[in-house]
Amino acid sequence: MKKILLIFCFISSVIIGQSQTSQNNFQPTFINYQRSFPKINDIIKRKEDTLAKQFAEKGLVWPASYIYIRSFKYDSQMEVWVKNDKKEQYKLFKTYKICAMAGTLGPKRIQGDYQVPEGFYYINEFNPKSLYHLSLGLNYPNPSDQLLSDSAQPGGDIYIHGSCVTTGCIPITDGQVEELYVLAANAKNRGQDFIPVHIFPIQFKNKRSADYLENYLRSFPSYYPLANTLKSVYYYFDKYHEVPLIMVDSKGDYVIDDEVKKASIVTAPVKIEKKKYEKKIRPEVHFDEKEIPTSVNKLPVYPGGNEAFQTFLQKTGKDAAAFLPEEQHTAYVQVEFIVDKTGKIINPRVVKGGNDEANDVILDAFEKMPLWTPAIRLEQNVPMKLKQTVVVGK
Repeated sequence: MKKILLIFCFISSVIIGQSQTSQNNFQPTFINYQRSFPKINDIIKRKEDTLAKQFAEKGLVWPASYIYIRSFKYDSQMEVWVKNDKKEQYKLFKTYKICAMAGTLGPKRIQGDYQVPEGFYYINEFNPKSLYHLSLGLNYPNPSDQLLSDSAQPGGDIYIHGSCVTTGCIPITDGQVEELYVLAANAKNRGQDFIPVHIFPIQFKNKRSADYLENYLRSFPSYYPLANTLKSVYYYFDKYHEVPLIMVDSKGDYVIDDEVKKASIVTAPVKIEKKKYEKKIRPEVHFDEKEIPTSVNKLPVYPGGNEAFQTFLQKTGKDAAAFLPEEQHTAYVQVEFIVDKTGKIINPRVVKGGNDEANDVILDAFEKMPLWTPAIRLEQNVPMKLKQTVVVGK
């Protein structure tokens, strides 16, 4: 009787095991789940062959089992690295152009600051129904952000998405986000549950970008510890093509081992205090503005006409741009001036915009302008007051 019972138990367990295995075989894979969305199914059909050919051209095996994404804010670039085995080194597949960017250098710290985060993240959401075509969500706020950002409103909903518009996300074109979505879905389907996305302030090997960061750090020295860590992780990956282990301590700071730290160290630049600029004192020419008529038959004309005047304004704006603060790229300066009845420029003054140093460059240029053809009223030369905006840009 015991033998019969044992045999029955054995047969039952085999049947149950087979039943469970059979059920597991019908469990949908992640890629099949994505295909259940008609939009994604169509995209996969369109993109997989193209991606497979692009992989083959670069000596890569399709589909990739692991992908790594790193984004560079100032340079507006996103790199996609791939491999098929944990022991392999990552290889660069493609660099995408980020087509819009909000905010400036530095981390995101509060909701509504329009900042793109900086740090170490992973994809935690695949959104086929995004308002921006498709989107891949990032785990912002991560454990570091949760400690260092505003405790009540740190912000959220940070995505890599299509449509080329943003208020703090990472936008690429619709075609590019389709490729990235298919790449990431295949990697997740093959077991990569945490696809790393590292967001850096700059492409550190780009000298122009590195110079910009150095200047930025002079104004914001509190940012350099994070810049140090980001730069070290950047160079570690560039050297070994491996993603280093990154942890977060109780203060919210990223923790990396000594080997990663040695990859590159940013020294804190000394903040140079600029000597306070003393605005030029400009003597005012006595002029009775009651002589200016309320209307004229012909407006005053700059020598060479409007085209020559626009060239003058562009040069003046460019010359003044050198005196804008480092973090400011553009200013709009409105200048008021009088063209007297001899065509001479008198009493130019800045009505609004700019700063003392840039404005003095502009006013110097206006004071040195050649004689204009004066305004005419009733066949007589008359004075005229004008206002002109100068676009100051780097």
